[in-house]
Amino acid sequence: MSANLEFNGQIAAHKSFKNKPDSGFARNPGFFAGDQGDFSVTQTRVTELDRWIAKKMMDVVGNPPIELRLWDGSPVTPPIDNPVATLQYNNRGAMLKTIINPELYFGDLYSSGQASFRGDLVRFSEIIYSNLEESGRGGWLRHLVLWLGHRRIANSHDKAKDNIYHHYDIGNEFYRLWLDNEAMQYTCAYFPEADMTLEQAQVAKLHHVCRKLRLKPGDSVVEAGCGWGGLALFMAKHYGVKVRAYNISKEQVAHAHCRAEAEGLAGQVEYVLDDYRNISGQYDAFVSVGMLEHVGKNDFPTLGEVIDRCLKPDGRGLIHSIGRNRPAPMNAWIERRIFPGAYPPSISEMMQIFEPSGLSVLDIENLRLHYAKTLEHWLERYQANEDEVQAMMDREFVRAWRLYLAGSIAAFRVGELQLFQVVFSRKRNNELPWSRHHLYRDQGDEKTSRPELVDA
Repeated sequence: MSANLEFNGQIAAHKSFKNKPDSGFARNPGFFAGDQGDFSVTQTRVTELDRWIAKKMMDVVGNPPIELRLWDGSPVTPPIDNPVATLQYNNRGAMLKTIINPELYFGDLYSSGQASFRGDLVRFSEIIYSNLEESGRGGWLRHLVLWLGHRRIANSHDKAKDNIYHHYDIGNEFYRLWLDNEAMQYTCAYFPEADMTLEQAQVAKLHHVCRKLRLKPGDSVVEAGCGWGGLALFMAKHYGVKVRAYNISKEQVAHAHCRAEAEGLAGQVEYVLDDYRNISGQYDAFVSVGMLEHVGKNDFPTLGEVIDRCLKPDGRGLIHSIGRNRPAPMNAWIERRIFPGAYPPSISEMMQIFEPSGLSVLDIENLRLHYAKTLEHWLERYQANEDEVQAMMDREFVRAWRLYLAGSIAAFRVGELQLFQVVFSRKRNNELPWSRHHLYRDQGDEKTSRPELVDA
């Protein structure tokens, strides 16, 4: 193992953990009857101007089947049979903040309880996403407000560490409550069969990535951004390769180091606590799953230089990333409260990784609906464990992450976000497959239809 791991006490603190099985908590994980605000009323007077503003706000989002109430408990919308949700603003300032910049402020209002909510949070988010897209974002003032809300959080070496700490080093025990217990993957799973469990689908994703890379025993692989180390261990165990995996999250690297030792794979997998920009050596394959969103588009050419520097002449690579159909910033609230510095690129922006170094894109697959389904599993498990989350964190944190997961489901369902897997190689590499048959060679075989049973 790398000598740079100077936190043996932290490593020793990590114990093996088996996640709770699916509870069957809800077939519709978007509906949650728990703590989403108390709907109490105040004596603060609601003026005719307040009601006019609230109605205009509903007009902007296409008057969806949502019941809107103000802080005195009075409804703004006409009676609705079976509304998707009921939303109440508990003070005037909360309503005005939503009008000024809903992307930036609604999450804070929901999390803090200034906006109370009852109903299907996923469906509510889908409707808002879709209707705002259809109505557009016109007007110079609106564009200015959006620009102010979306000012980028930079990803310098030091800032990248701060950003990662904010999201990933909040505690492994938190993530263990709702991620899969097979490989602890905080990235999109792959569901070749719709009835797969989350664990089965995450293992299917790992095989899918390895097959796209055409790994074989003895290959050397470098991984940029390894999470809790699941992919690196999987590649070593099932495909006989040697892996060097880079990550700047101490919590994650400590956990990964502990797992490699426990599984007897320390001789095949090396975890390096360092930035991807400092990758050294030459490798048969480069892989990055779920890191590109943190890189920032201004550093895409730098990532391309790193890949060019470390890839052997016949090397190949894969980048798995959340993205968009066209360039646009991350939701302002998610970037500032959940994922600092995050940016989901379009395919044209991703090409700034490959074009300057003359790397050839061989294949692109979009797993958008697979990510929506992955998030449904995560939200269901998260909601089943919210009491434990609140004991670890606080009430506002619980609400914020509930909204983050529900809103992300909606974003993938309506096409606001995509999930790209891009396979690439050097331009002169002619050792290429003639078809995609190698990706699906076990499909249709009843005995091996579950990817976790397939040992490549």
